[in-house]
Amino acid sequence: MDINKGAGILSIILGLIFILFPMFSAGLVSVIVGLSLLFFGISSIFMGLNMRDGINNTSGNIILIIGIIAVIFGFLFIFYIDALSFLIGIQFYLVGFIMIIFGIAGIFSRINRFSTFTSIFVLLMGIIAIALAAFAMDQPVYIAIIIGVVLIIEGIVMLID
Repeated sequence: MDINKGAGILSIILGLIFILFPMFSAGLVSVIVGLSLLFFGISSIFMGLNMRDGINNTSGNIILIIGIIAVIFGFLFIFYIDALSFLIGIQFYLVGFIMIIFGIAGIFSRINRFSTFTSIFVLLMGIIAIALAAFAMDQPVYIAIIIGVVLIIEGIVMLID
């Protein structure tokens, strides 16, 4: 079996799981992200402690702090925060703010009429992205379903290729 066909079948199965069991899927993603951050944080802490003993003390401290933050977020994602909605919400906020700034800058630049219309459209899309961020953080079920649909579409494309 071709690797793309296997990945396509796996993608379709994962997409169906995300659609049929969205709360389980969101929780599973949160635990996986949490465990990954936890192990990354622990290894970063050890690396930072080893670097502090050497010549490069500042880099060791920075890596140690990153490791401690990663461990804290790892535990939060495992036991408290839904990682899926948190990460997607943050991503929408960042994209939304960038689009708003870009839209405002385009409106003030006034290159031509089409540019102004495009800038207003980008500004509105930035506002919609921020609204979606708030919605994604409140309703991770819908985000899990959207991810499931995307996985199924990607799986079908992999099977067809």
